Amino acid sequence: MLQELCYPFDADAIQRDRRRLLRELKAKEGGVPLRIAVLGGSTTSGIVKMLELFLRNRGIVPTFWECEYAQYWEVAMFDDPALKAFAPELIWIHTSARNIKEYPEVGDPRELCEHKLAQAYAHFEQMWEHLAAAYGCPVIQNNFEKPLTRLLGNREAGIPQGRIDFLTRLNCKFYDYATSHPHFYINDIDYLSACYGLDRWLEPKYWHLYKYAVAVPAIPYLAYNVSNIVCSLMGRNKKVLALDLDNTLWGGVVGDDGVAGLEIGQETSLGQAYAELQGYIKSHKQIGVLLTVCSKNDHENAIAGLEHPDGVLRPDDFTLIKANWEPKSQNLIESAQTLDLLPESFVFVDDNPAERAIVSAQLPDTAVVPFDSVEECILAIDRSGYFEVTTLSKDDAKRVEMYKANAQRKEAAAQFGSYQDFLLSLEMEAEIRPFDEIHLPRIAQLTNKSNQFNVTTRRYTEAEMTAVAASGDHICLYGRLKDKFGDNGIVSVVIGRIEGTTLHTELWLMSCRVLKRDMELAMLDAYVEAARARGITEIIGYYLPTAKNAMVRELFATFGFEKTAEAENGDTTWKLGIEDYTPRCQVITRREETTV
Repeated sequence: MLQELCYPFDADAIQRDRRRLLRELKAKEGGVPLRIAVLGGSTTSGIVKMLELFLRNRGIVPTFWECEYAQYWEVAMFDDPALKAFAPELIWIHTSARNIKEYPEVGDPRELCEHKLAQAYAHFEQMWEHLAAAYGCPVIQNNFEKPLTRLLGNREAGIPQGRIDFLTRLNCKFYDYATSHPHFYINDIDYLSACYGLDRWLEPKYWHLYKYAVAVPAIPYLAYNVSNIVCSLMGRNKKVLALDLDNTLWGGVVGDDGVAGLEIGQETSLGQAYAELQGYIKSHKQIGVLLTVCSKNDHENAIAGLEHPDGVLRPDDFTLIKANWEPKSQNLIESAQTLDLLPESFVFVDDNPAERAIVSAQLPDTAVVPFDSVEECILAIDRSGYFEVTTLSKDDAKRVEMYKANAQRKEAAAQFGSYQDFLLSLEMEAEIRPFDEIHLPRIAQLTNKSNQFNVTTRRYTEAEMTAVAASGDHICLYGRLKDKFGDNGIVSVVIGRIEGTTLHTELWLMSCRVLKRDMELAMLDAYVEAARARGITEIIGYYLPTAKNAMVRELFATFGFEKTAEAENGDTTWKLGIEDYTPRCQVITRREETTV
């Protein structure tokens, strides 16, 4: 990652150096391609250029299609041939309060105000419904910023004739739609403009000169916010907060000042600020973010500090605690290995600029949050958007417990002389079934997050998953794994396309948190069983190498497939005849037989 494009950033410098930054990002290999259509109610060209920088910095390589100026509704409603040919995988509708056709007047009766509100909403809802039917891809829609002026003063927010009242209620209708439509997302420019400063956000000269609905200096903040939504949809969210302790989670140094000398709690203003930070960090567990400690400290002192009676965070809130005198970059690497994650999944929070610089240099893909005070720390984490929530499944909410259970499994493994005996001791139970409506959101989410154990790294939206599952010419299986330590949730997905008596494997992925537990063999057994039920005689597997999926280069070989082709770029093709296939998994019990 280029730190220049990480929050907090210098928006003026990014705009000034855009071409250089783009060259550096394009020189990097890899990245997930994504076709994005931008339907604008105002000028969008400069916004799209900024958005490309932020997406590339997070590993997404976008291709954009932009409609003509202010033609967003016409393009959406009348099936523009160029948009159809582009086949967008995501649509962003960049509109603003300037695109409202008709506002209430001061003299309008309440009934007419309500009619105008209903008409304004219908204008957008009709468009969203048409886009969903025509393209079936996620749609991001701006909500509305407050108006720059208030004709009625403070009454603007209190009567239906007021524009603030009108826009607030229109926004609420947008939110209600988003709640009931899982592929529809709000880009909250109402909040962004408030943070940036409404007068600066809506500086009129940029509209009159260039027809930008947002001031040009604010464009990086708008583009960054959209990039956070896109990254979340594409599974590019961060997963872990790695936290320093002394002068980060509390004031003072526990080894020097003792627990009693730490600033934390309600007795001082600084102590209150640290307690607020701890509470904010702890709340991230509710959205499945893992908390870890990465501190230069004696372990006993770290635990003592976390047990401070006025603290909010406790030792049990952390999935891992690395408190020692080793380099923090090394502790981050070891934490990533323990959790079966990549260092790029981490966000490092440390008050010491030198430690931040070392981690940035040693682990360039790890996000590092700069701040100068405890108050800045909260805002820096929050505004970074690294943990943007677009969907929140039960598995997300349980992620902390899942990873804690994983750590317990690793401790248990040390007690067995045979790894096979250890696996049997876990009392593992798998549920492997065809896709169903209830689990489709989590299945689609997993395809966009799993990069290491993923033979083709194909990405699917939930709508695409639904279409594949209903096509009749695919075998689609998901796998859930439980053991005596807990439920790992849905951890594996396999999709195969049927051609005659051949099954072509288009997707095979597994969450890294269940590596080396033979879940892949359980999935293979179920896959073969489902194929036989459909008259299949051979299965074809494909491995398409990326920068991150080298671990599955020989997956099909371990399954007993024969390699039939290998391209110069490393793509390989494999074949398995299944007439004489015998089940391979010996350590996992199938709780419910798969039916196809």
